[in-house]
Amino acid sequence: MKNVVAAAAVCVAGSAAVAQDIAYELNNNSGYTVMYVYTSPSNADYWGDDILGAQVLASGYMTTVYIHDDSDQCDYDIKFVFDDGDELTDQIDICDLGSYTIN
Repeated sequence: MKNVVAAAAVCVAGSAAVAQDIAYELNNNSGYTVMYVYTSPSNADYWGDDILGAQVLASGYMTTVYIHDDSDQCDYDIKFVFDDGDELTDQIDICDLGSYTIN
């Protein structure tokens, strides 16, 4: 019984850590520079801070981005703002996300 409880505790701790500290590769194949990237849990009514920070992501390049917001959610909304002012939104599962490509 101790092994079952210990295994369950590890699974719970592991899932919480994954949902709270996510890194993934962001590829920009859009033809435009990405100026800002905002994310938020899908059940939230707000956008988080720009996860690119002071950087921008030119077309044809990739970067690693991080989501550190202490949420335990996997379903996220993501918004990209391009240098021409256009915006693109999508829904992603950050718990299973290894990379995302903007086309």
